[in-house]
Amino acid sequence: MHSQFTRTEENNNIWLSQKNSPSLSIKDQGINPTVLATEAEVGKAMLNELYKTAEAKEGDINIALLGGRGAQELHRLLGELAKSGEKDELLSRLNVFTQDALAPMGMNNGFSFVRDFERILGDAFFQKIKSFTPMQTDTEDLESALIEYLTKLESLGGLDIFFIGHGPEENEASHLAYIKPFSGAQHDHLAGIIPISSSILEHHISKFKAGGSVVSESDEKECRSAEYILTLGPAAILQAKKIVQSVVDADTAPAKIKTYAKVLNTTLSTDVEEAKQQLNANPGLWVRLHPNTQSFVLPSLGL
Repeated sequence: MHSQFTRTEENNNIWLSQKNSPSLSIKDQGINPTVLATEAEVGKAMLNELYKTAEAKEGDINIALLGGRGAQELHRLLGELAKSGEKDELLSRLNVFTQDALAPMGMNNGFSFVRDFERILGDAFFQKIKSFTPMQTDTEDLESALIEYLTKLESLGGLDIFFIGHGPEENEASHLAYIKPFSGAQHDHLAGIIPISSSILEHHISKFKAGGSVVSESDEKECRSAEYILTLGPAAILQAKKIVQSVVDADTAPAKIKTYAKVLNTTLSTDVEEAKQQLNANPGLWVRLHPNTQSFVLPSLGL
């Protein structure tokens, strides 16, 4: 184990945390969603948050990309900018990280987020950014690979922007990145390795097919044999300078209407132990503890 991190295991969930993390203090910041008319407008709003960070900070900009539908418009816009050359100076400052992944799985599998990012962002984007660090999913030692990933993220100073979504779970709960309900995630956990469920695999596969990914039968077979989800944890979320959340697919994932409303309308207990239980049961609530969160949503959420 790398001396910088400690390891805890709960119900087969492995969590890596920083040593000497401060204790959790509960200050519920709430969420103030911005309802925009179209997915294109959400993409522009997300891009604008990147521009704001670029103006306010010198040097590198560290971001975690959001997979799935939530940020596809942002990725299309970034891809167009990379082709046009008009924002090359900004792109050259970007250290880009992925935030979750299915494993074990070949890095070239059409169901990996990396392939989906390449498809939409395009070659020019990856040629122009400073660095791209995906979670390694094709290794026998997933834990060591995840530690290498975290070490790089830490050495660069953590995330300036965590682009994040909102995933529906049973009992109107939700996941964030892929922090699952009752996975034991704590405020000091930077990343985790979580056992996968068949429902997640089905959701993932159908989401990729609906999104237009080019996939093969062998890709799907390998994807269905994945055993774990690698995910950034609550500490990576809470330590990011800014959270930019987008929820754009309530029409195709209608469960999000109720699960997002629950996160929006639940107040975290001022009792730390009670709040920990709320966060464990419904990890979507972690965004309520971040003082700098933008949540861009569509009218289909019915707010």
